[in-house]
Amino acid sequence: MFFQSLTVTAVLHICLIVLVGVRVIMNRPATGVALAWVMLVSAVPFVGAMIYMMIGERRIGSKRARGLGHLRARYRQMSEAIIGEGYADVDWSQHTSRARGLDSLGRTVAGTATVGGSEFALLTTPAEILKGIAADIDTAEISVLMEFYIWNAGGDADLVVEALIRAAGRGVACRVLVDHIGSRPWLRGDQPARLKAAGVEVTVALPVGLWRLVLGRNDLRLHRKIVVIDGEIGWTGSMNLVDPRFFKREKGVGEWVDAMVRLRGPVVPVLAATVIGDWALETGETVDQLVESANLHLHGPMGDTHMQVIGSGPGETGDGILLMLLALINAAREELILTTPYFVPDEALLRALRGAAGRGVAVTLILPEKIDSYLSRHASRTYYDELFETGVEIRFYRGGLLHTKSITADGAISMFGTVNLDMRSLWLNYEVSLFVYCAQFTGRLRALQEDYMKASVRLDPAEWRKRPIHHRFIDNTFRLVSPLL
Repeated sequence: MFFQSLTVTAVLHICLIVLVGVRVIMNRPATGVALAWVMLVSAVPFVGAMIYMMIGERRIGSKRARGLGHLRARYRQMSEAIIGEGYADVDWSQHTSRARGLDSLGRTVAGTATVGGSEFALLTTPAEILKGIAADIDTAEISVLMEFYIWNAGGDADLVVEALIRAAGRGVACRVLVDHIGSRPWLRGDQPARLKAAGVEVTVALPVGLWRLVLGRNDLRLHRKIVVIDGEIGWTGSMNLVDPRFFKREKGVGEWVDAMVRLRGPVVPVLAATVIGDWALETGETVDQLVESANLHLHGPMGDTHMQVIGSGPGETGDGILLMLLALINAAREELILTTPYFVPDEALLRALRGAAGRGVAVTLILPEKIDSYLSRHASRTYYDELFETGVEIRFYRGGLLHTKSITADGAISMFGTVNLDMRSLWLNYEVSLFVYCAQFTGRLRALQEDYMKASVRLDPAEWRKRPIHHRFIDNTFRLVSPLL
């Protein structure tokens, strides 16, 4: 009887290896990732297959896949309307020659064209950001659209809550979308109930649960940060709806350091379309209803900044954001500066950075000295030696947890948004990024990066290589796991 049971178990295990192996082959992940999964499933009977089904694929469920397909078609219609109205008529001769190629790539992978005629204000302190958002909500007459990964009560963040309650009291249609996991503590508090009682619609994105696990991955996250008021004013950037003085102080990493950009002009309805799409996916409301309710329409020019909104995420743009980042890195000829809190790149991104430094570009990577993610902290360290080999300079920021996600290339092209340089942002999160073809914006962002550099210390390659062997072993172990997450 014992041997019979053992035989049945062995047969089931072999069948699972074959089934998972076929799925891995058909999904065509990177060779190293594919082999890692097959080895895990083979070495850990049943549990390995269960882990693969949980996190091995970017499964989003058939309903969400259909919804995203409809949204992609609508985004392309909107892009065609923008082009037809002339808002995408950019005089590329006024820009670096690489900018036009990035615009073309963005149209291909995300369906959005670069729009001109927008104005911006880059804000860099939590108080001015939160008070600015609250002040703009107080001017709302028609609609407020908001989506955030994390919403946290306390401090100046509460000013936004009160402004929303006042806006709803005036009859403004207010919609707030927050990520289920990122905002879970806030959702358990009293503020969501107060907002709903005042007439604000509050909805969770990507809810987790056992049934959700059957339909798709439970760890896909809405990582975007967007505010749109009356279809006229937009905000986006790296900052969650939190006051850093009251957020994750127990982690011992200092206050989070972020930046947001306030926008007006033709780029705002493109940014709003991202929020509307996310809301439609979660609620079932039609895009047409939401567009009308939000007063979404094309605007005349208000400035001279050229911006391209790139949304990204599973089922949305595939590897589009990675292709855009690679193109931006490869566009640099003299200088490339990058800031990110979490640095766990895939091989293509790592090689692009090394290649840029190797061809003579001054590449500087600014990272926070302390971060709140144990996995990322250890996995990140394993890439430094490879970067040092080609001359990449790494700096540790000491003014808190530097959370700004930015890239500037030659002072002419820049990326600013929510995407981290890690595999979670590249493959699992729903992100939004601005690719900006404007020396004025890029210069302002470059000045902010310079401020970050002044508050940082250069990591000495010789000293770094003296790390104890057991530190290297721990870091390398975490690096092995990172492609699977």
